[in-house]
Amino acid sequence: MPPRARTCSCGARCRSTPRWPTSVHGPLPAWPDSTSRSGEREAIHTCLGLSQSARTVGAMTTIGGRVRTAMSSAGMQQKQLAEQVGMTPDSLSRALNDQRGFAAVELAAIAAELDADVHELITGAPDPHRLVLSARHSFDHETGSRSVDGLERDTALLDDVRLAYAQAGTARPGAALPTDVEQMRRLLPEGFVRRFIVHLAEIEVDVVRLGGLSTAYSLKIDGRPVILLPESGNWFHENWSLAHELGHLVLGHEGVIPGASGFETRERAANIFAAELLLPEARLRQMDWGRAGLPVLAQLVWDWGVSTDALRRRLNAHGLEPSSEVETALAWTTQKLLRRHWTGANAGDPITRRMTEAGERRFPAWLQEAHLERIAEGAVGKGTLAWMLGVPSDSLEVDEPDGAMELSDDAIAALLG
Repeated sequence: MPPRARTCSCGARCRSTPRWPTSVHGPLPAWPDSTSRSGEREAIHTCLGLSQSARTVGAMTTIGGRVRTAMSSAGMQQKQLAEQVGMTPDSLSRALNDQRGFAAVELAAIAAELDADVHELITGAPDPHRLVLSARHSFDHETGSRSVDGLERDTALLDDVRLAYAQAGTARPGAALPTDVEQMRRLLPEGFVRRFIVHLAEIEVDVVRLGGLSTAYSLKIDGRPVILLPESGNWFHENWSLAHELGHLVLGHEGVIPGASGFETRERAANIFAAELLLPEARLRQMDWGRAGLPVLAQLVWDWGVSTDALRRRLNAHGLEPSSEVETALAWTTQKLLRRHWTGANAGDPITRRMTEAGERRFPAWLQEAHLERIAEGAVGKGTLAWMLGVPSDSLEVDEPDGAMELSDDAIAALLG
């Protein structure tokens, strides 16, 4: 069955089935069955090049040998793998011994089961376009459980972001990031939180903000660090998400998704990074919390760009006891505290301005400029740029050659690898 086409958010049509390297189209006969929900989910993730924490399978010379290496790394027996991916033991044995080829759907299922890079299983080299995501989880403080419930729903948008970078040509090189929170704080200017995204751009960390995302993500695209945020309007939650995902990037974390190896440890490390970046312990201990009034508290929350809940938990973590008045106010919503007690709110409405900014679609300026140049060259159409700007393609007036056309399905598939 040929791969089905879908319409992306950008208005372009791209496939929701795996884009295998052209060199394996011959020996790998089958596209995943689009009527199978599990097959479709695997197809979507292969299309994106997503992996939670793909294991390296080594430079074996055959697909069978590389699958054996991945099985060994995952600690999985041959019979168990065959059952998990719906193959007979004999079929798997013959494929492992290079007596038969693997079908595409089989390799997709095997890669998912062994947490391996399907491109590496096929070619022996890691997929240069694979996006290894870390996702901001939801945390239930009562049960202690963590989850990323919207990952599947976010897949189409993540695919669109990857397409936007692929169409821009060679990605702008990213800079080497610091390796700990103290180095990062020294790199950022005092009071960085008010223009957090701008200051991250100055150190070559891209931030994309999109409506429809269920949570924040961090990843690297062609080696360039990227943080994706949902349009929320809550700048204080956004700042924490930025700091948290920045922590994953600085600490070298990849594939931090519930169920991945080391997930809990890495999530805690990113949270500690975020807390220390936004609310340094030394700064908190300099405050006389027993005497602080509500106007002072409101000013601190505004300047530090954090929520009342985040500050309350941080004070509790370090055993710092605020006055009863402050303790009561920290149980309020951030908006309630600021609207009632922040004196700066009297000058216009900066609170609403911050909310508006945190609710606007955003892509890096260099990425938009790269698209403008490629459109002028006739290399790409203007559909993806229009999507990035959140405007209809027909209304976007740009410098484009006569007879410019949007990319075909095959051209988009080639861009995405």
